[in-house]
Amino acid sequence: MPVSYNQVVVGALTDDEVDRVFHALADTTRRDILHRCIGGEPSVSRLADLYPMSFAAVQKHVSVLERAGLVTKERRGREQRVSTDLDAVSRARLVLDELETAWRGRVDRMADLLAQVPQPEAKKPSKRHSG
Repeated sequence: MPVSYNQVVVGALTDDEVDRVFHALADTTRRDILHRCIGGEPSVSRLADLYPMSFAAVQKHVSVLERAGLVTKERRGREQRVSTDLDAVSRARLVLDELETAWRGRVDRMADLLAQVPQPEAKKPSKRHSG
């Protein structure tokens, strides 16, 4: 089985993991939940109070983030506490950094190639005499 670009460059995420991470981050509510969980460990119930949607809908958003490895849930008594996995967020950033590096390299190589192409000489305007 061939090794993916992400595994070679980042060494931490498979293509499926990258897909799950960026699918999770593609939603505004999930990004907001991720942000809210960075500074603390709110319960799923507390998170549900913050959004104009049902508890079940918020729970589904948290599940998507959890499947992507961006958050972890821990049961404490009757509550499920949610915390952001900062290492997973860093791995996602590394994927973006590597993509940026690859594309900047391609743009630089194209610019170098274009600089080597001889440019046509500019035509001098002809002087016409009106008579």
